[in-house]
Amino acid sequence: MLKDVRISIKTIQDYGLQDEDSLEFVTDGYYFYDGGVGCLSYQESEVTGMEGTRTSVMVGPDQVVVDRDGTINSRMVFREGLKNSFQYRTPWGTATFGVDTRRIRQDFGEAGGKMEIDYVLDMEHAVVTRNLFQITVDQMGEQRYG
Repeated sequence: MLKDVRISIKTIQDYGLQDEDSLEFVTDGYYFYDGGVGCLSYQESEVTGMEGTRTSVMVGPDQVVVDRDGTINSRMVFREGLKNSFQYRTPWGTATFGVDTRRIRQDFGEAGGKMEIDYVLDMEHAVVTRNLFQITVDQMGEQRYG
């Protein structure tokens, strides 16, 4: 069943040489859990710089997939210990990035859960940032759809 949820997101980007940025925000979204996989979806905003984009996250036992559709289009696949490449499409052009997933921790169930991904982002094989991506999903109110 699709549920209304509150999604808390925190990202920390480490550029090296003690240069670090972080972003935290809370948004409303939708969540369902089926067959050991948690799926959540939310609209990006001005806060993230991706207004007009819907982000969907599928959290499985062995991988996390982050899809973005709208103003920004991309599909990032995180598998611990593996590196994957993806296309990042914007209105201004397309770039190829790589994600080297160092660690995934997740605990999702029917009511929501928590996830943390530690990964390195590169562009054309040059490291851009080391990132920590955290999501917490909490139910709010009654279930909307049945």
